[in-house]
Amino acid sequence: MSVTLAPLAALRRNRVPPLTATGMVIVALLIGVALLGPLLTPHDPYQFSIRMNEGPGADHWLGTDDQGHDVLSRLIAGTRLSLLFGAGAALIALAIGAALSLVALSFGRIVETGVFSFFDLIRALPGILFALAFVAAFEPGAMSVMLALGVSFSPMFAMITRATWRQQMARPYVAAAKVLGASRIRVTLVHVLPNIVGALVTQFAIILPRCIVLESVMSFLGLGVSPETPTWGRMIANATQYTEAAPHAVLAPILALSVATFGMALVGDAMRRGFDPDRRRIAA
Repeated sequence: MSVTLAPLAALRRNRVPPLTATGMVIVALLIGVALLGPLLTPHDPYQFSIRMNEGPGADHWLGTDDQGHDVLSRLIAGTRLSLLFGAGAALIALAIGAALSLVALSFGRIVETGVFSFFDLIRALPGILFALAFVAAFEPGAMSVMLALGVSFSPMFAMITRATWRQQMARPYVAAAKVLGASRIRVTLVHVLPNIVGALVTQFAIILPRCIVLESVMSFLGLGVSPETPTWGRMIANATQYTEAAPHAVLAPILALSVATFGMALVGDAMRRGFDPDRRRIAA
């Protein structure tokens, strides 16, 4: 009997939780819409019309905005742009935080102190305030926003890299590599780095939705992309002043942003739990 029920027990143990499955479906839909956007838009998202602030109907399923744009078409086009901005900012944060911290940790205490003092300085300011100050110091635009968000979130990758690096450096395989004559840099790049990739990927999945939300805030404040670019944040900013006349134009991107953030947060939390070594040991 125990042999017969063993496969069923394994299926139950490996079953994807409902919330995780919901997050995976949301993320899959977002990626699908981002990839197939031009094929899914019923109208040109940049085309003006005299039919301004119209409610949802047969011709415009989600209505039109204050300039006659089809809200659904701009929402679909904004999915790709918002994901690109969020992913770009998260990649910049990963590159800066992980790369600088690994270099600092490889070259000893003095370099480590200097680099992590820089990250502590960034952490002293809330992310949105740092991003606003960064963009204000340069020319507002898409690249400035991505760089600002990337730099503001880089300390999170730096801290997780340092914590995981120290954990791995205490493992027996690192001691064995040192006995065999491997340098500190070689140990970091060859032995430790492959073992911290999981933690970095998990952190990336957690930071990505936060970058999307902050990009929307920056666009709402007029410091992001140009007004005609249909990102979710820009759509919210443009439609806010016409909330009474066209509530659908502001509710659509807000709901899209909320659902996307919820789905990515669920996937990020599932990845965090999946890469947790303590949970893997318990499951084993």
